[in-house]
Amino acid sequence: MAKPRVAKRPTRDEFVLEEIGNQLTEAYHENSTIVLTVWGREESLRGSISKMDSRTGKVHIETHAGIDKVSFMDIMSVNYPRD
Repeated sequence: MAKPRVAKRPTRDEFVLEEIGNQLTEAYHENSTIVLTVWGREESLRGSISKMDSRTGKVHIETHAGIDKVSFMDIMSVNYPRD
């Protein structure tokens, strides 16, 4: 029995990854609320960054539902809420 085919994460060049990293670092230091578009998730993730773990490559986002750990490589874009 064949495994179902899973879509691969889109590749991004080093400049896009660096820009996302800079936006995350700025939001972390300013304790800003951000909206993340995460690969493989239907809904955007809204919250503030509580921790950035360089060892595991995860960004810990504090949302209204609790702490959500997202892999840096799965973050497709960082935006600021418009409200």
